[in-house]
Amino acid sequence: MALKDAFGLTYSGATEAGFPSYARAVHELQCFIGDPVAAIDRAIADDPGFVMAHVFKGYLFGLATEREATAVARTCHEAAAPLAGTTREQAHVAALGHLAGGRWHEAARIVEDIAIDNPLDALALQVGHQIDFFTGNARMLRDRIGRALPAWQRGMPGYHAILGMQAFGLEEMGDYARAESFGRQAVEIEPRDGWAQHAVAHVMEMQSRQRDGIAWMRANPEAWTKDSFLKIHNWWHLALFHYDLGEIDEVLRLYDGPIYGDRSTLALNMVDASAILWRLNLGAVDVGDRWAVLAANWAPKAAAGNYAFNDAHAMMAFVGAGLGEPAGDLLEAQREAMRGHDDNAAFTRDVGHPLTLAVKAFGEGSYTDTVRLIRPIRSIAHRFGGSHAQRDVIDLTLIEAALRSGDGPLARALTAERALARPDSPLSALFSRRAADLSEN
Repeated sequence: MALKDAFGLTYSGATEAGFPSYARAVHELQCFIGDPVAAIDRAIADDPGFVMAHVFKGYLFGLATEREATAVARTCHEAAAPLAGTTREQAHVAALGHLAGGRWHEAARIVEDIAIDNPLDALALQVGHQIDFFTGNARMLRDRIGRALPAWQRGMPGYHAILGMQAFGLEEMGDYARAESFGRQAVEIEPRDGWAQHAVAHVMEMQSRQRDGIAWMRANPEAWTKDSFLKIHNWWHLALFHYDLGEIDEVLRLYDGPIYGDRSTLALNMVDASAILWRLNLGAVDVGDRWAVLAANWAPKAAAGNYAFNDAHAMMAFVGAGLGEPAGDLLEAQREAMRGHDDNAAFTRDVGHPLTLAVKAFGEGSYTDTVRLIRPIRSIAHRFGGSHAQRDVIDLTLIEAALRSGDGPLARALTAERALARPDSPLSALFSRRAADLSEN
């Protein structure tokens, strides 16, 4: 008889030996803590025919946005495909196949249908939510979870994760009050839920509530940092609050400590490191040899060309460190990617390549070219993934380029726009003063 979980979902090939490790992996992923890869490997070792264990591992690697990890995802798909499973499980196998093949949108549609039929399938919801994030689909970040929410109730395993995902989706759609409420409820239930913690931080970032954000992040850092593989991103959020306040020394302290003190070579962590240093670069802050260290870790990935969002952040590091060769390799990899048939071809063509060229132009002092390249992509920048907070670096680069190019009318227009969107931001006020000074000179 096939094993069923607390929600009545069937798990083909699972036994009492391997299922506890699977359940542990699910919990760890929902909190972004521990080592879900190790847990799922134990489940596979105990139950080699456990379909969803192979699928789960494939999802972990398929969502890593690393070329080497994608190869592991394909291997997991190959292991899962011949195993007998339910209709739901075979749909998961198909979704993994699309994800491993770079067909993000098709994978998202399949797990969407899985969750419509099985709203208590927490893995389908979380994988779909992550794909929505990586493809910049704000509406589905909200609605994918909102559709399933009525089936969930307090006390169910993983309920906190559903609330945390709903919080982030609401935030990305601008529903800040409800987003904060959902996020706080999730953290109250499970203080170690790093995704819910970060959803509330996003609310405060978008509302320019820097002091509230600092207080939120510093209230219980042990909860969201201990054994967390999302901690660097959450430290990044704390650094953003200090950056907006002009507290550069604290930003650098955070960078040298919890953000990049360990010099991670994971793309997801290097993206955060690049994003912080680039913001400082826009403000003409001398960051010493930090660019060189980061760029050296980006260099082996320069020719990957598998995720445009990463490419743009890698170029920031190459520009900051003055490295022409890996910058050239990266652009060639993008040109090759645009000839492909996976979703990254469109990510790169629509947003990633022009943005990467704009970053390079900025580094060369070609501010007019930076403006020319960025302006057409601002309204479609979500297509290459990330959050509003992450993509804000595009607007920041455009504003700084307009100021440095001496284009007074554009600088005034852009800074007025930002002041309206973020009226309580000290950075908005600084930009406005600089634009006004430009018009007087």
